[in-house]
Amino acid sequence: MPNLYDLSFDELTAFIIALGEPKFRAKQVWQWLYQHHTADFEGMTSLSKSLREKLAQSATLDTLEQASVQHSNDGQTKKVLFKLHDGQLVETVLMGYEKRNTICISTQAGCAMGCVFCATGQMGFYRHLSVAEIVAQVVWFARELTARGERLTNVVMMGMGEPLHNYDNTLTAVDRMTAATGLNLGARKITISTVGLVPAIRKYADEQRQTPLAISLHAATDHERTALLPINKKWDIGALIQACHYYIEKTNRRLTFEWALIAGENDTIEQAEALGRLLKGMMCHVNLIPLNPTAGYGGAPASRERADAFVARLADYGVSATVRVRRGIDIQAGCGQLRDRMIGEAYAQKGVKLYSHDE
Repeated sequence: MPNLYDLSFDELTAFIIALGEPKFRAKQVWQWLYQHHTADFEGMTSLSKSLREKLAQSATLDTLEQASVQHSNDGQTKKVLFKLHDGQLVETVLMGYEKRNTICISTQAGCAMGCVFCATGQMGFYRHLSVAEIVAQVVWFARELTARGERLTNVVMMGMGEPLHNYDNTLTAVDRMTAATGLNLGARKITISTVGLVPAIRKYADEQRQTPLAISLHAATDHERTALLPINKKWDIGALIQACHYYIEKTNRRLTFEWALIAGENDTIEQAEALGRLLKGMMCHVNLIPLNPTAGYGGAPASRERADAFVARLADYGVSATVRVRRGIDIQAGCGQLRDRMIGEAYAQKGVKLYSHDE
């Protein structure tokens, strides 16, 4: 049975007509999906009972089952572990701020990129998420926020997985989020993060999309970056920076570079100077965040003093940078931490074969 969140509006229309229903019903169903965030067919009360029964017999909305939930001590961060139809597990994080509610969503079960300090990278890759599974994370939290009189304002694709590795499903999901008849989020309220898949960055630039792009850089020289991000062996910093310039030229949009500050490794003045030389004159901003701890990596977060010195040295090269506040560290909801203990246990019990970045 098709999941209705996997269907475009035209596909949904054809599906509704095939059920023997008039075309206008498709618009009603679409509104229930994306504007009212309905959890089941029975909740689509403007539809006839017979149509609701037909939908229940021939389609599904079920993509996510809440397996566990954790709340941070900061009172503003919540991490939900979702179980998918085949038993795979992914995590989504809700972060509340004074004027916005942001969710960090996953695009894959696991990740093939193998970044050494990232908990998801340490677990390996199982599969891409479908459009429905990506969109369902957004709908889930939109529904929850609406129920308490709030609204979802921002989405960051920085959860489990490499979004541009799952390019088509990720961008189709973005289209659903931004469509006026869909979730109606502003394109600039959604950020896509990538470790640097050069052909995908160029393709993204060619499509002239308004959704901001964030590059996980983490080192300014090839030797250091390859040690942290194995993808650098395939597309080195030179190729990546060329793609970044291409993106800026095509879109006239500012790029963001993500940098996890690791004590004694990439928080040095020498690395700050190398980064300053690399990015000087580029329309960009650097987000610095002291490393979030993971069980599979022994590095430690940089001190605030080192982080401030890093920012000051970048400023000497005309490169803007800020140190981000770490959120949800106590529940492993911070950047690079998304791998709930339950996931590791479930995979171990199932004997699931995971694939690394070079297989």
